[in-house]
Amino acid sequence: MSRPSIQIDVKANYLADQSDTDDKRYVFAYTVTIRNTGKFPVQLLTRCWLITDASGKVREIRGDGVAGEQPRIRPGKFHRYSSLSVIATPVGTMEGSYGMIDADNENFSVSIPIFRLAVPGILN
Repeated sequence: MSRPSIQIDVKANYLADQSDTDDKRYVFAYTVTIRNTGKFPVQLLTRCWLITDASGKVREIRGDGVAGEQPRIRPGKFHRYSSLSVIATPVGTMEGSYGMIDADNENFSVSIPIFRLAVPGILN
C-alpha cells in the first residue's frame, strides 16, 4: 500500500468582539482543512497543539480527535472544522500534529504547519 498523503491548510482570524485587551485576552478563531490526497481512507484519532505567545509562553494541548470528532476521510475528500485559541499577547503562533491511522491500521503522524495569530495591523 502507498503511504498516506494528507494536506493541512489553516486560516486564522482575530475575534475583537470576544477579546479583552485590558485583561490580556486575545481570542482567535481558526479553521483547519484536512485533505486526503492519497489513495486509501484514513482516520484522525488525536491532536497535539503547541500554542506560543509573544512572551515565549508555550501551552501544549493534547486530546482525542478534533471538535469532538474522530473523522474518517476518504481519498479525495476533506474534513474541515473550526475552533478557538486564546493567548495573552496580540501576536503568537500555533503548530502541532495529528495522530492518524491508515487502512492497514498503521498509526502515522501528520504535521500541522506553523501559522501566525496576530491582531490586524499589529505587524507591518
